Amino acid sequence: MKKYGQLIVVCGSMYAGKSEELIRRARRALYAKKKVQVFKPAIDNRYDEEHVVTHMGVKHPSIPVKQASDLAKLIEKDTDVVCIEEVQFFDKSIVDFIIQLADSGKELVVAGLDQDFRRQPFGPMAELLSAADEVIKLRAICMKCGRPASHTQRIINGKPAKWNDPIVLIGATESYEARCRACHQINSPKLRK
Repeated sequence: MKKYGQLIVVCGSMYAGKSEELIRRARRALYAKKKVQVFKPAIDNRYDEEHVVTHMGVKHPSIPVKQASDLAKLIEKDTDVVCIEEVQFFDKSIVDFIIQLADSGKELVVAGLDQDFRRQPFGPMAELLSAADEVIKLRAICMKCGRPASHTQRIINGKPAKWNDPIVLIGATESYEARCRACHQINSPKLRK
């Protein structure tokens, strides 16, 4: 009988609890005596170079990788569960690789921002969401009004970021806020259609 694989995508805005959920699932698999490997993009060194760290300081060991192709060299054959943090920072080649791993019988838990600060699909996330067996969309609390928040507001010098600003800017509370649809803003003369 073929080994059962699956792809679980945990997504949402900043401060929604994505890293907490990834860590929870990794630890639950470890309790079940499964072999787990956790990876994160090397670019995300906000809190720690070799751990996935929540904004509240909960840590779990991880292996930093520079690009999606590095994963193929590092995932061990007997690994049951592969967890990938901040998957939106990887290039689109990660999609086919993740699907192949799931098809081969591995359980994949990937976490990332489903939208960038402009509310556009972030990197490979749209394709991963469509290929997922299970999607867990988490919401934060709007840091402006207190309603449920699904969007990430980038703040630069106290003002909303401009539409043309670079998509990737590693940061935390100094650069980002969770916002509801009504409170989210883009500093741009361009109207979105």
